[in-house]
Amino acid sequence: MMNYLYTFRRCPYAMRARIGLHLSKLNPDVREIELKNKPAEMVAISAKATVPVLAYQQQIIAESIDIFKFAITQYPLETCPYLDNTQYQLVIQSICSEEQQAFVNQNDNQFKPWLDKYKYADRHPQMSQSAYRHNAEEFVQQLEDKLTQQTFLFAHSPTFADYAIFPFIRQFAAVEPKWFESCGYIKVQQWLALLISNDLFKQVMIKYPLWLDEKKQYH
Repeated sequence: MMNYLYTFRRCPYAMRARIGLHLSKLNPDVREIELKNKPAEMVAISAKATVPVLAYQQQIIAESIDIFKFAITQYPLETCPYLDNTQYQLVIQSICSEEQQAFVNQNDNQFKPWLDKYKYADRHPQMSQSAYRHNAEEFVQQLEDKLTQQTFLFAHSPTFADYAIFPFIRQFAAVEPKWFESCGYIKVQQWLALLISNDLFKQVMIKYPLWLDEKKQYH
């Protein structure tokens, strides 16, 4: 019976999916891939042919948000090792929030394209790297504004939006680390530090051997 996840450790979409899985009872085999050498098996089951892809029983789920929601809503933990019961129930409830979904959509559809151009500015000479960063900062400023009201984006503990968005802000911060450390987004810095330093993210970022090198153990 199918029960495996195709992933790439540093991809923020894949991180989002793995966070959802770690907050659920689902425990698929992890198939770490090379993006430049995608396994034919993954391409065959997913039209988009990129990570993450969850194959579970007879289902193929190929969007990170869908994997996150499916894992937590269909296979919730009885006791979460990373959150107390009240905090964990808040995560489950927040998945249905239209406001949070809209914010995540803004991250994916508006911020992420600018982030990609900022990160790979040499591939996009139409504008300077600082110009791409400036456009990306419009969303970062929205995060800063929300985080002046509470520790996390919508509450005093993490919710769906925090888990879905912070892997992308982590990537943004890594483009020019010295600039990010000295920028004025103090609340975003604190928020990101909290999320990347906790035990949940440490488990999410465990390294796995490349699946292409380890196929025999799956056959």
